[in-house]
Amino acid sequence: MKSWLQSLKGSWAPAFTFLWIIIIAMQWVSFASELWLEETRALVLMTITTLALVKIVLPFRPWIEFIVKAAALFFILYRTLVSYSIIIPFGRVANRLDQFISNMSPYIWFSLIAWLVIEMVPLIVTTKQRILVFVGINIAALAVLDSFTPTVLWEEVAWIVFAGMGWLVTQHLQYFRQHYPQGWKHIRRYPYKIAANIAVIFALIIMAGVNMPEVQPALTDPYTAWTQRNSSTTAGINNGSGVLNQRMNTASGYSRQDNRLGGGFNFDYSPVMTITTTQRSYWRGETKRTYSGTGWSDGGNDDQTLNDVPMTAELENTQETRHSTEQVVQTITMQNDQSYPVLFGAYSVQRVQSVDRDSRADGLRWNPEQAELLWNPSSRRTAYPKTYTLVSHVPVIPEKELRTKTFNELYGKNKQDAYLQIPDELPQRVRDLAQNVTSTAKTPYEKVGLLQQYLQQNYAYTNNPDLSRKRSRDFVDAFLFEIREGYCDYYSTSLVMMARSVGVPARWVKGYAPGQQTFSDDAATGEGDENMSSYSVTNADAHSWAEVYLGEYGWVPVEATPGFDMPLLTEQEDSKTPEVPEVKDQPEPEQPDQTPQTNPEEGSKIHPVIIGSAAAILLLWAAYIVWRNRADIHFYLLRLRRGKPLTPDEKVVVETEHWLRYMRRKGFVRASHETLRESVDRWSLEVPEHASILRQLLGRFEQARYSPSSVTAEDWHMVRQQASLLHKDGWIKRWAGRKGAPDQKDQD
Repeated sequence: MKSWLQSLKGSWAPAFTFLWIIIIAMQWVSFASELWLEETRALVLMTITTLALVKIVLPFRPWIEFIVKAAALFFILYRTLVSYSIIIPFGRVANRLDQFISNMSPYIWFSLIAWLVIEMVPLIVTTKQRILVFVGINIAALAVLDSFTPTVLWEEVAWIVFAGMGWLVTQHLQYFRQHYPQGWKHIRRYPYKIAANIAVIFALIIMAGVNMPEVQPALTDPYTAWTQRNSSTTAGINNGSGVLNQRMNTASGYSRQDNRLGGGFNFDYSPVMTITTTQRSYWRGETKRTYSGTGWSDGGNDDQTLNDVPMTAELENTQETRHSTEQVVQTITMQNDQSYPVLFGAYSVQRVQSVDRDSRADGLRWNPEQAELLWNPSSRRTAYPKTYTLVSHVPVIPEKELRTKTFNELYGKNKQDAYLQIPDELPQRVRDLAQNVTSTAKTPYEKVGLLQQYLQQNYAYTNNPDLSRKRSRDFVDAFLFEIREGYCDYYSTSLVMMARSVGVPARWVKGYAPGQQTFSDDAATGEGDENMSSYSVTNADAHSWAEVYLGEYGWVPVEATPGFDMPLLTEQEDSKTPEVPEVKDQPEPEQPDQTPQTNPEEGSKIHPVIIGSAAAILLLWAAYIVWRNRADIHFYLLRLRRGKPLTPDEKVVVETEHWLRYMRRKGFVRASHETLRESVDRWSLEVPEHASILRQLLGRFEQARYSPSSVTAEDWHMVRQQASLLHKDGWIKRWAGRKGAPDQKDQD
């Protein structure tokens, strides 16, 4: 145990080195998270963190360390695949092992690459020069990606700069320890002073960077010039279709990542599926409930259970409407070879009638809370279904009745807090806008209707929004107050967050719009129903919308994107349309110039906690400097008051007053009838080991006050040194504990 603790104590430099490497690696994972699946991102983060901890905490021999790391890597890989339902363990150990081996690719390659990085970087980057080159390459690479992609990587660059500075400090201290062991033994006795100086330097750099004036570039950014050129060629495209894609000028389609919404797209009309159905509908896929400020994450859905799908049996729906519904039968025939995480259908699916014209349901799981029909094949050899038939029960909403239902009548104690989640970083003006828009409404239905109309009437639809207007880091805030144009992701996310801001539970949904109606033999012969119609759905029909929870009426879809037609939650001709109130105190944003101006409300892009910590460190440092030099400051103030510098005699008198006050605070009271010499004589008898210091201070005071020979500057500095011993050595505290101050009777 002692040898292990001693090993940990001596491995502080490698530990900090791995910390800086992990921070740098995480910035690349942050950038790649837009390209990777959620499970890949989680796998890489767990791999680099765990392997670094094994290296630091368990200093084994190399071959033992290799075995432990390999075991940890495969354990992390297995748990990740199980957690994200890529494999669903069943059967004996041999069966589970076969599942694991069959599904480990391509994830294992990400783990191995992460392992290689963790092992090789500390071996290669070992000097200050190499650290500077390594950090510089990372910064340059992220700067290029920041310029030529729509992803803003300023924060990632800042973290790499921070890690680079920490790495240089670690390497410097390690070099000093190895080459100057005697000096290291001395400074290691003052760890807090070393840490304080490092913290002050870092805080100075952070605050200097935060408060640097922003200078507009002399030349147009290459990526901005390129996107502006391409935007001009696609201006005016608006066919009423939405997409779920983050990348600017990429093809539309069903998104696999929703944690960073935004950007733009070009329409892709390649076919996805043909749907033969009894009713035109939106083809629902996945739902999300946790908003991060940049998009939607899966984290909020981890606590939900998945059920097996029994063929032709009714599927459980924990929050289904208790009012009338209309049955919708749909047969979906896929027109491409892609595999999707869900099966698409009209809301909400009640039963699965057939899959690939068979009564099997291998690989299907049902999420009763989110009403999602998930495709999780137990083996990658199982292909995504080419055709399947679903039966859905679409709620019929009694608008007149629902319009009168208050918050208490709809929700009572069941407020669905999970769907009222709002991140702390959401700007207050988003909440204020939602409150202002819905100020005339009394019921949840009316509030959602007003929000829906406000978004449709005040924001323009475009597949290539002008992102040069964007200043806010929050996706919804930037859309509502700065960009003011966009496609379905912008409208649907804004509606969900604004509805939550006024107390209406809501969630985000993605899938496909109805598509274009076609005429086919399937529609004519489908299920013997004369009302069957056929729709062709393409990648350009990928879409997102909102669903709001209205108590016993269940989850109701809401369309906020202009140009789309969803019959639910829209006003009927015989019902009164709520008027959109005039929004007060919400100034129209000014059109941006060619050179965008800094938004004063946004301030720095660094997290406020970091800025606050840096400011606190600098304030404490400034307070310490003032306290340490308080005597000099006092002399300077006396000089200003007198109009001339103090002589050494006068400085000695002032310093004598200082150390006498200090003595009095520690319990050494000078009696009113005593002269200073009498008090010092008494104190010297009580503590003779310190009599020399007190007598030297007394002698200089008497020389300065009574002697015709003046005190020299050298004598004055000696007085300062002697007086400082009363504070530094702490002997005065021990002395005070061994004596008692003279009581009032003695003083009299």
